[in-house]
Amino acid sequence: MSFSILKKIGDAQKKSAVVDVRSGDTVKVTQKIKEGNKFRSQVFEGVVIRTDRKDSHTARITVRKIASGIGVEKSFLIHSPLVEKIEVTKRAKVRRKNLTYLRERSGKSARLTGKDFDRNAVNELPVENHAEEEKVEAPEEAKTEETKEA
Repeated sequence: MSFSILKKIGDAQKKSAVVDVRSGDTVKVTQKIKEGNKFRSQVFEGVVIRTDRKDSHTARITVRKIASGIGVEKSFLIHSPLVEKIEVTKRAKVRRKNLTYLRERSGKSARLTGKDFDRNAVNELPVENHAEEEKVEAPEEAKTEETKEA
């Protein structure tokens, strides 16, 4: 198989828009979990210590949090249908892509320096569905036509 065919198949699996997540961000990842025949949503909040292959359909982030004094790391495929939402809550100033040194640290030495950012702009996804925009515009046009007739 040629690489271009594989790339088309991979691009078809990608989500249309995802949040720009970087190493050092504190994120809330909402994930679908199947229990029996039911699905429920679970939120995992922690620091992104690693980002891999951001432009690929196999883009992955590794999130670390401390739960009951024990470090827990979880990897998420960004374009997976099981990942419902990724929300950036804090952004930190870091100089590395992989923050694996945080594994050996605890307490104050594991803190990252915060950075100001526009939370709403980062978490807002661009709307790519033009049909929704047409539905919104149509009622306004109808109202203007009614006022012209009166």
